[in-house]
Amino acid sequence: MKKLFLSRMKVKSLITFLLLVHFLSISTLVEAKVQLPSVLSSNMVLQQQTDVKLWGKAKENSSVTIKTSWDNKTYKTTADKQGKWLLSVSTPTAGGPYEITFSDGEALTLKNILIGEVWFCSGQSNMEMPMSGFDRQPTQGTNDIITKAKASTPIRIYNTDSKDGRWVRQYSKTPQEDCKGEWLENTPVNVSHTSAAAYFFARYIQEVLEVPVGIIVSSLGGSKVEAWMSREAISPFKSIDLAILDNDEPVKNITATPCVLYNGKIAPFTNFTIKGFLWYQGESNRDNADLYQSLMPAFVKDLRSKWNIGEFPFYFVEIAPFNYEGADGTSAARMREVQQQNMKDISNSGMVTTLDIGHPVFIHPTDKETVGNRLALWALAQTYGRKGFGYATPIYKSMEISGNKIYINVDNAQRGLCPMWTPLEGFEIAGEDKVFYPAHAEIETKTTRLAVSCDKVQHPVAVRYAYKNYVKASVFNIYGIPVAPFRTDNW
Repeated sequence: MKKLFLSRMKVKSLITFLLLVHFLSISTLVEAKVQLPSVLSSNMVLQQQTDVKLWGKAKENSSVTIKTSWDNKTYKTTADKQGKWLLSVSTPTAGGPYEITFSDGEALTLKNILIGEVWFCSGQSNMEMPMSGFDRQPTQGTNDIITKAKASTPIRIYNTDSKDGRWVRQYSKTPQEDCKGEWLENTPVNVSHTSAAAYFFARYIQEVLEVPVGIIVSSLGGSKVEAWMSREAISPFKSIDLAILDNDEPVKNITATPCVLYNGKIAPFTNFTIKGFLWYQGESNRDNADLYQSLMPAFVKDLRSKWNIGEFPFYFVEIAPFNYEGADGTSAARMREVQQQNMKDISNSGMVTTLDIGHPVFIHPTDKETVGNRLALWALAQTYGRKGFGYATPIYKSMEISGNKIYINVDNAQRGLCPMWTPLEGFEIAGEDKVFYPAHAEIETKTTRLAVSCDKVQHPVAVRYAYKNYVKASVFNIYGIPVAPFRTDNW
């Protein structure tokens, strides 16, 4: 009996040992399988006609092979001691679907990949606002578009902001290599949860260019630009305290803490090749607009440095009219002025005005189609070289004083302003006493200049247009793009 018992024990031990070896071998295989960041996945869009980076993790010091189906080429690289690897592959002209197979001994295949145009879309709540709207805050005209969305339409969406309509908040004190998100097809459910401004942009350029379009959406409502800047970009601004990045204190306000949104929601993507960057933000920086004027060029310069793919286009949205601290306040007006200066200071940039779609009590304009379309017009003209249409925001150029009138000249209105033969609202005029009065303004028939005057100001020296928190646009170029707010003084 004793021998039988010992024999059974040996058998059990052998079985246990064999099972342990089996599970360890499976575990080793799982660990050995190539691991990719979430942005490299099935359904993604890769930028066409360029070298795109592919990267991930594998078994340390292992050989990694990558095969791309569009050219049947095989690329090889070696993982480092930490298992990290990175290489570049060439992409063809727009098309698909394609596959990419990765292997370090076990194959991993990504499917349904498209080649086309990729844009990164970031900012605060007006970029975050989905096609289905916020609770009690709708988006205009989106329900039919959501309903008719088809997976066969070559628009793909990578969303870091939400999953299945539930908000996902991501941030970090240190730069991250990956984040939560996934590439989604153009279905009603997926479109409904997608940034409306970004989606309208993608929809427009996809229809015009007739190529696949991918948008990466990474935004957060209420966020300041400081939170979106890297440590390297923001360090020169000594008035900004970065101490929290180096201590154990929890981040209590992720929308205002420097660097934490860059670290969590931009840093993971800087290896992923993009065509350009869309930015819809500014409301939360009205309290430091003068600093914002310097922060934005530094922000964009650093983004371009981090991606290291050249001076990619940066198109952004001017904040819309809203009451803020009161309709007649000027904090938003000052911010719009700073944003116009940003367009001059940031190379290869363009600004969309939203002066005609604001609302006095809704900070999220319902008309996101106009925003997305105007961003698309900038891209189609400046990035893709299309011609024959208007795209640039009309902006103040210069003034001339003659008698009791001031004449205003405007850029980006080569074919004149409109409406003609109509008194225009939103203008003010002042003399040497710096007291502004409501002014009469109209467009001269012959010169198409703006002529501004007021009976109470016989010797005018300055004009302001729409220089308040909430105003309505009254003057446009012939393409229907409103003249951006301006002032001729610096009082």
